[in-house]
This record gives sequence, structure tokens and C-alpha cells, in this order.
Amino acid sequence: MKVVKELKKWIELFTEVQAATEELELSYEYVKEGIISEEEVDQAYEKALTLVENLEFRNMLRQEADQLGCILKINSGAGGTESQDWASMLMRMYLRWGEANNYKVTISNLQEGDEAGIKTVTIQFEGDYAYGYLKGENGVHRLVRVSPYNAQGKRMTSFASVFVTPLVDDTIEIEINPADYTWDTFRSGGAGGQNVNKVETGVRIRYNYKDPDTGETREILIENTESRSQLGNRENAMRLLKSMLYDMELQKRMAAQQKIEAGKKKIEWGSQIRSYVFDDRRVKDHRTNFQTSDVNGVMDGKIDGFIKAYLMEFAGEESEEK
Repeated sequence: MKVVKELKKWIELFTEVQAATEELELSYEYVKEGIISEEEVDQAYEKALTLVENLEFRNMLRQEADQLGCILKINSGAGGTESQDWASMLMRMYLRWGEANNYKVTISNLQEGDEAGIKTVTIQFEGDYAYGYLKGENGVHRLVRVSPYNAQGKRMTSFASVFVTPLVDDTIEIEINPADYTWDTFRSGGAGGQNVNKVETGVRIRYNYKDPDTGETREILIENTESRSQLGNRENAMRLLKSMLYDMELQKRMAAQQKIEAGKKKIEWGSQIRSYVFDDRRVKDHRTNFQTSDVNGVMDGKIDGFIKAYLMEFAGEESEEK
């Protein structure tokens, strides 16, 4: 049924584009006969162009994990309160984007900052193609502004890193040996009622991951405090672990695409993918050179322009390589 639903959607999109292009052809004939105005032809052209571009954009989301939901994690960088405030601004930006695009958005782990902002947050986006749209957000985001936390009113630069992984669903089987993980429980701090603060509802899973290729072993640590029940938090923590393991497997499969990846910015600290310069009213993506002066709109979640520019450039190269 999932395959049928997907194919039906493609047929509907194609039919819509076909109807719009036929309407444009007729409009061209009608304007020569004086039946309609040139403005109406322009409107038909803009409609057809938008539909074609949207279909091409959708065609960029053909990787195995693109159709899945995703887990987005934000970590504040060095810089104390300023970076923690920047991390909270990014969290608000992605939450607003998720709400605007009708995704089910859940905060599964949140650590408040020392004075303001947040140190880290994990957000789940459940819905079709959330990973496909947000995978280009993976990397370091740089903020330049006059800091409200600086008494001299100096211009400050802050960094926060964003990590995006696919959210596995019931159709993907990930085998985890019970002997390779242990559970810890703790009290969830902060607001949430008496039960949350008095009972150890928070859970922490420690998983010993052994790389099948190198034989190296490392510990994966995941905390979850989303639910008021320990059972609910255990289930979600295990789901997050499976999603992380699935993403690691995907990264291995993508290793063969190093030729394409060489042209991209490395996802590492100090190599920012995007700069948000508040004073100059400018947000620029350094991979695609797409930029906008609508800083307030971007911080309110209007990032579709950046998402589209990234997918149209890099997903297109991946398709050509195949």
C-alpha cells in the first residue's frame, strides 16, 4: 500500500503538470486570436513553471532514506551564553519550519543553558520526506550579531552544530544484541509535574558498537526524557538508537560517492555551511551561494529556499553519477 500510495502521488503530480502545460499552449493560441490578454498568458506560464520546478524538486528526493522522518540534534558551540542562545534560536527556527509543513514535531531531549538558551536539543520530525528535506541542514551554522549579552555592544560570532539522521520506521529492521547495551535511569529535571521530578523516568542507554569493518568498539550514549513514563522513554531511546545505527550504515553505503562529496563542505566544526549576519540583513549558504535578506523570515522557519537550492544542486549531481 505504501508503494501504491507513492506511485499514485507521482501520477497525480505528472497529470497536474501536463494539464498546466496544455493550458499554457492554449493560452498562447488564444492571445494571438485576441480571446485572452497577455497578462493571462503570463499567469499561465508562471503556474506551469512553478509546477514543473516543484516536480523536479520532488524528483531530487530519491535516496533510500529520503522518504523517512528524521532526528535533528542541535549542539551549542564554544562561547557560553552567546552560543547557547544561538542554539535556542536555531531550535525555534526548525520547530516553526516543522509546524508550517505539518510535521509531527517532538522534543525528546533538551538541556537548558547555564544562563539562557540551550546546550543541546534533540527534535523528532515525523512525516513523509522530513529527512530528505532537512538532510542538507547537517553542519555548522554561524551567527554574527551585536550581542545582547555583551556590555560593550560588540559584534560577536557564535557557532552551533546541527546533526540530521533518518528516523527509522517499522518497515526497517535493525538487529541489536541485548548483550551490547545497558540501561540507566535518572530523575528528569525541570518543569513537568511531581511525577517527573520525584520518579526516575529519564532513561539512558549505553550501546557498545563494534565496527564490522575495522573491529573498533565505541560507546553510543542516548538519553531520553520526553515521556512521563520510564517505559515510554525506553521505547523512544531504543528507536533513536536504531535510527543512529541505520544512519551509520547509510554513511558507509555513501562512501562510494566520494567524488561528489569532495565538492561539498565537510560537516565538521569550524567549516560552517551557512552564515546568519543580522547586522547586514543577510543569510547565506556557502555551499550553494543562495542568500536572502529576509533574516526575520528565515528565523521564523522560512528556509525552503535554502533546502531547495541544496537539493537541486547536490541531489542532481548524485543522480548524474548514478
